[in-house]
Amino acid sequence: MVVPQLPRTTPEEQNVRSEGIVRFLDEIHRQNLELHSFMFVRHGHVIAEGWWEPYRRSYPHMLFSLSKSFTSTAIGFAEAEGLLTLDDPVIGYFSEDLPEEISPNLSAMRIRDLLTMGTGHDKDTLDRLLQSEDGNWAKAFLSAPVVHPPGSRFVYNSGATYMLSAILHKVAGQSLLDYLEPRLFKPLGIVGATWETCPRGIAAGGWGLSITTEDIAKFGQLYLQNGVWNNHQLLPDGWANKASSKQISNGDGGESDWTQGYGYQFWRCRHGAYRGDGAFGQFCVIMPEQDAVIVMTGGHHKLQEAMNAVWNHLLPAMEREKPKEDQAKHAELTARLDGLRLNFPQYASFSAVEHQLHGRTYEFEANPTGVRQVTVAFEEHMALLHIQSGAGEQTVTFGRNGQWRENKVQVTPTVTQRVAGRFTWKDSENLMLILCRVETPFTDICTCRPEGDELEMTIHRNTSAGESWKIRGKCVDRNR
Repeated sequence: MVVPQLPRTTPEEQNVRSEGIVRFLDEIHRQNLELHSFMFVRHGHVIAEGWWEPYRRSYPHMLFSLSKSFTSTAIGFAEAEGLLTLDDPVIGYFSEDLPEEISPNLSAMRIRDLLTMGTGHDKDTLDRLLQSEDGNWAKAFLSAPVVHPPGSRFVYNSGATYMLSAILHKVAGQSLLDYLEPRLFKPLGIVGATWETCPRGIAAGGWGLSITTEDIAKFGQLYLQNGVWNNHQLLPDGWANKASSKQISNGDGGESDWTQGYGYQFWRCRHGAYRGDGAFGQFCVIMPEQDAVIVMTGGHHKLQEAMNAVWNHLLPAMEREKPKEDQAKHAELTARLDGLRLNFPQYASFSAVEHQLHGRTYEFEANPTGVRQVTVAFEEHMALLHIQSGAGEQTVTFGRNGQWRENKVQVTPTVTQRVAGRFTWKDSENLMLILCRVETPFTDICTCRPEGDELEMTIHRNTSAGESWKIRGKCVDRNR
């Protein structure tokens, strides 16, 4: 199947200086921001794009809360089709899940309040949903105290977006994913989208959507064009403007892109822009004044720094007139984009300790990682880790000499993910295994240290803010 793509051209053809994009990449490197992909669209043309190896253009990426903007879009379609109105009371859709006593504030909550994060709660209801013993997330949401009058204040609330998904599921009689397929995904050429669901099979709404970088760019371009796609009004007329306008205050402005106002599951930004965004650096920045869309996916916590890099380097690179050609700088940009790779260390490729570890099996007591047994083996071009865990039994390969080996692993009994692995010897005794979950923001770095008949494994995740897990296994090869 041929999937339609956005047209490609050079930055200068769309009045953008290549030098500014090079400086943006320099800033990303200097700030040590772990980007996984980047796409710059101006005047409807992709003028720069890149994926940090081992991420690839064809891989979908978890969007986390950038998913919210897609859920909002579904509500826009449903309103236009007469399935609901934004002033409908939320409790009207969940008569079987209501608490015994309905407070006046809960009774007053409307669909509009879910969209704007103005539900009246004093904190996010997400934990309450995830901890519900019966898996009924709607019931858990409705049981949360509504402390303030709905619409009176902004409190970021992923549970509110789940309720939008649950309402859509009820009025449309189908999942959020299935509902958006003919209305949004198919017209944009978005293929293979997946969405995580709650225990009752309803799309999470506030997170869980996975699509490719270019899919995100198409979505942003659709909103930039006020919902028009291929000369057809795809989004309901006027929806893009309403969804992206400031509907509720979330701060006093200033230098933060998280205090400029909030729309219908879109954040207002500085410089007249707006965006959908998600944890660990998932961005779709829409810039109407510059007729541009910036997409970034990543695995880091420095979200404001990423936005600052856009404002400091990409924004001033856009001009009204065609800039003077700088072939050397454009060649440098092309080389930089082609050579992007994640900044993981590469120490020694071999160690004398390999023969001691090779073929040995270690058993672990119960631990937070779920690992029960590990067997390590080495071949000329790779290391192999045979693992038994709560997800099952599987073998993961890691490339030698800085080379990535691609695998598919069972993350849970029902979830499979594509990963890439490579290894290096940090010193003569410490084996470092790098496992990049290339459809997610997550990378696990596992340092293995043999100590007599035991193997100590320290596992650190790139997004864990310094936390790590240390587990110790004992060799069960009695004849070794």
